[in-house]
Amino acid sequence: QVQLVESGGGLVQPGGSLRLSCVASGTIFSTNTMAWYRQAPGKQRELVALITPGGGTNYAGSVKGRFTISRDNAKNTVYLRMNSLKFEDTAVYYCSVPGTGYWGQGTQVTVSS
Repeated sequence: QVQLVESGGGLVQPGGSLRLSCVASGTIFSTNTMAWYRQAPGKQRELVALITPGGGTNYAGSVKGRFTISRDNAKNTVYLRMNSLKFEDTAVYYCSVPGTGYWGQGTQVTVSS
Protein backbone atom coordinates (compact mmCIF):
# COMPACT_ATOMS: atom_id res chain seq x y z
CA GLN A 1 0.00 0.00 0.00
CA VAL A 2 1.47 3.29 -1.11
CA GLN A 3 1.22 6.14 1.37
CA LEU A 4 2.13 9.77 0.82
CA VAL A 5 2.21 12.06 3.84
CA GLU A 6 2.62 15.80 3.37
CA SER A 7 3.68 18.33 5.97
CA GLY A 8 4.95 21.89 6.23
CA GLY A 9 1.91 23.93 5.30
CA GLY A 10 0.74 26.91 7.29
CA LEU A 11 -0.07 30.59 7.36
CA VAL A 12 2.50 32.96 5.85
CA GLN A 13 2.57 36.60 4.86
CA PRO A 14 2.96 37.67 1.24
CA GLY A 15 6.61 37.51 0.28
CA GLY A 16 7.30 34.79 2.81
CA SER A 17 8.56 31.25 2.37
CA LEU A 18 7.54 27.72 3.26
CA ARG A 19 8.96 24.29 2.61
CA LEU A 20 6.60 21.39 2.08
CA SER A 21 7.68 17.78 2.56
CA CYS A 22 6.14 14.55 1.34
CA VAL A 23 7.30 11.21 2.67
CA ALA A 24 6.46 8.18 0.54
CA SER A 25 6.18 4.58 1.70
CA GLY A 26 5.17 1.33 0.04
CA THR A 27 6.76 2.15 -3.29
CA ILE A 28 10.17 2.18 -4.90
CA PHE A 29 10.50 5.92 -4.46
CA SER A 30 13.72 6.37 -6.41
CA THR A 31 12.21 5.05 -9.65
CA ASN A 32 9.08 7.25 -9.64
CA THR A 33 8.42 10.71 -10.93
CA MET A 34 6.96 12.71 -8.07
CA ALA A 35 4.76 15.78 -8.28
CA TRP A 36 3.14 18.53 -6.28
CA TYR A 37 -0.35 19.71 -7.17
CA ARG A 38 -2.55 22.35 -5.59
CA GLN A 39 -6.22 23.12 -5.43
CA ALA A 40 -7.55 26.53 -4.51
CA PRO A 41 -11.17 27.06 -3.38
CA GLY A 42 -13.52 26.87 -6.34
CA LYS A 43 -10.76 25.90 -8.77
CA GLN A 44 -9.55 22.71 -10.36
CA ARG A 45 -6.52 20.90 -9.08
CA GLU A 46 -3.42 21.98 -11.01
CA LEU A 47 0.12 20.70 -11.40
CA VAL A 48 2.65 22.87 -9.61
CA ALA A 49 5.90 21.00 -10.17
CA LEU A 50 7.30 17.57 -10.89
CA ILE A 51 10.65 15.87 -10.59
CA THR A 52 11.82 12.79 -12.47
CA PRO A 53 13.89 9.96 -10.99
CA GLY A 54 16.96 11.54 -12.59
CA GLY A 55 16.24 14.95 -11.07
CA GLY A 56 14.73 16.66 -14.10
CA THR A 57 12.13 19.25 -13.13
CA ASN A 58 9.16 21.02 -14.64
CA TYR A 59 7.13 23.89 -13.20
CA ALA A 60 3.87 25.66 -13.78
CA GLY A 61 4.46 29.06 -15.28
CA SER A 62 2.88 30.77 -12.29
CA VAL A 63 5.50 29.42 -9.87
CA LYS A 64 8.59 29.25 -12.06
CA GLY A 65 11.46 31.11 -10.44
CA ARG A 66 9.78 31.12 -7.02
CA PHE A 67 9.26 27.42 -6.21
CA THR A 68 11.85 24.64 -6.22
CA ILE A 69 11.07 20.93 -6.18
CA SER A 70 13.72 18.52 -4.95
CA ARG A 71 13.99 14.95 -3.74
CA ASP A 72 16.04 12.91 -1.30
CA ASN A 73 15.84 9.29 -2.39
CA ALA A 74 17.58 8.10 0.77
CA LYS A 75 14.73 9.57 2.80
CA ASN A 76 11.93 8.73 0.35
CA THR A 77 11.02 12.39 0.49
CA VAL A 78 10.13 15.06 -2.04
CA TYR A 79 10.22 18.73 -1.11
CA LEU A 80 8.67 21.92 -2.43
CA ARG A 81 10.46 25.09 -1.43
CA MET A 82 8.16 28.07 -1.95
CA ASN A 83 9.59 31.58 -1.92
CA SER A 84 8.05 34.98 -2.60
CA LEU A 85 4.62 33.62 -1.81
CA LYS A 86 1.60 35.47 -3.16
CA PHE A 87 -2.05 35.59 -2.15
CA GLU A 88 -2.88 33.45 -5.17
CA ASP A 89 -0.65 30.64 -3.92
CA THR A 90 -3.23 29.92 -1.22
CA ALA A 91 -4.42 26.35 -1.75
CA VAL A 92 -4.30 22.81 -0.47
CA TYR A 93 -1.07 21.27 -1.74
CA TYR A 94 -0.98 17.60 -2.60
CA CYS A 95 1.85 15.20 -3.24
CA SER A 96 1.31 12.58 -5.93
CA VAL A 97 2.89 9.86 -8.00
CA PRO A 98 1.60 10.95 -11.43
CA GLY A 99 -0.47 8.44 -13.35
CA THR A 100 -0.92 6.03 -10.46
CA GLY A 101 -3.83 7.52 -8.56
CA TYR A 102 -1.76 7.82 -5.41
CA TRP A 103 -2.28 11.08 -3.55
CA GLY A 104 -1.45 12.41 -0.13
CA GLN A 105 -4.03 13.93 2.16
CA GLY A 106 -2.94 17.47 1.39
CA THR A 107 -1.50 20.32 3.41
CA GLN A 108 -3.04 23.78 3.58
CA VAL A 109 -1.00 26.80 2.56
CA THR A 110 -2.55 30.17 3.30
CA VAL A 111 -0.92 33.40 2.21
CA SER A 112 -2.45 36.31 4.06
CA SER A 113 -1.48 39.59 5.65
